[in-house]
Amino acid sequence: MSTIQVTNINDLSDNAALVTDNGGIKTDKLTGKTTAGSISVVGEGNSTTTNLQQGLTKVWINAPAAKNSINDSFNVSSLDDDGAGDFGVHFTNDFASTNYCFAHGMDDGGTTTGIMSCDGTNGTYTTGSADFETYFGNTSNNRNNIDQYSFIQIVGDLA
Repeated sequence: MSTIQVTNINDLSDNAALVTDNGGIKTDKLTGKTTAGSISVVGEGNSTTTNLQQGLTKVWINAPAAKNSINDSFNVSSLDDDGAGDFGVHFTNDFASTNYCFAHGMDDGGTTTGIMSCDGTNGTYTTGSADFETYFGNTSNNRNNIDQYSFIQIVGDLA
């Protein structure tokens, strides 16, 4: 068996494209060989593959109740406050269509909430933004558009 030992593999512009590091490989870019935007990764148990791009969260945000700031986010350019518990998330990179899917979480800041929910505002989905309304209900209040924090993540195909 032959062994090749290298520290760097350079591209045609003589930039280090792959660098070895203590048994690992470092690179700043992965591109599919057959289809540039598609890389398959072997899943758990070595029996199935997962498409890397399809399995990634494309947008996520953690926003406080006032919706006038962003605690932390990914692929979010801005947030607008449309009223109590009603807000819009604007994406840095657009989706290819409005057929994306979101998941949510909320924190009401207390311990008595019966139901917490996030509703995508129908008719407001665009490839560049989406509006959401967060609310909770309990035995003393059927619906209240007040929350402490809202958490949204969105998956789908980017443009």
